[in-house]
Amino acid sequence: DMRPSVLPGLIAAAQRNGDRGIGDVALFEVSGTYEGDGADQQRRVAAGVRRGTAKLDGSGRSWAGNSGPVGVFDAKADAIAALEACGAPVDRLQLEPGGPAWYHPGRSGTIKLGPKTVLGTFGEFHPRTLDALDASGPICGFEIYVDAVPEPKAKPTRTKPRLELSPFQAVKRDFAFVVDRSVEAGTLVRAALAADKKLVTGVSVFDVFEGAALGAAKKSIAIEVSIQPVEKTLTDEDFEALAKRIVDNVNKQTGGVLRA
Repeated sequence: DMRPSVLPGLIAAAQRNGDRGIGDVALFEVSGTYEGDGADQQRRVAAGVRRGTAKLDGSGRSWAGNSGPVGVFDAKADAIAALEACGAPVDRLQLEPGGPAWYHPGRSGTIKLGPKTVLGTFGEFHPRTLDALDASGPICGFEIYVDAVPEPKAKPTRTKPRLELSPFQAVKRDFAFVVDRSVEAGTLVRAALAADKKLVTGVSVFDVFEGAALGAAKKSIAIEVSIQPVEKTLTDEDFEALAKRIVDNVNKQTGGVLRA
């Protein structure tokens, strides 16, 4: 596959997901690109795209409102994170406005190490680019030129554990708690996470409400709890027991009670 860039394929894949009803998607690929037959015209590239509201801090509903569309700052954050993973000295990087023509000129950038070494580019794709690929935005992305990243002075000493995927269906459950107005949402989130570190894989806040009906100096915090069974499909009794552990731990840590 002698491709000069991996971005068109990623954009097309993101659009295919959108056509199937999955509009918020983030995709990543590491591959070789070829601009010619010479060895100096071949390079390894790490690239990624985001579409819709698939932002770095999550998509969909949130206590602060619906997530906004992806943009140049999401692409920049992805590019910097990819460079850091490759061992690049991120504290020495220089960012210059503008990038290749497939990006929007006012919403793109080039990442350099010194005056001559280009490590990557990022930005929102130009409407003409999306039209040529029969894709609809918003879509942003980045490319990192892996071979241009200097070797780190020290090799990493830690390795990530092997990724193990559960064969069982993940489930989400919503809870709303009434707490004192002084209680921070993060404290409640940590309490819910700690209720069962094996089954609870994520907790996000999607609503914060204050009103006279809740009582003086009270507020409601609504959370979405992600549950991933690892050993078996959970029964209704299992879910009830887990929900009780979550409610009890939130009450213990924050004084919050389940909202009726």
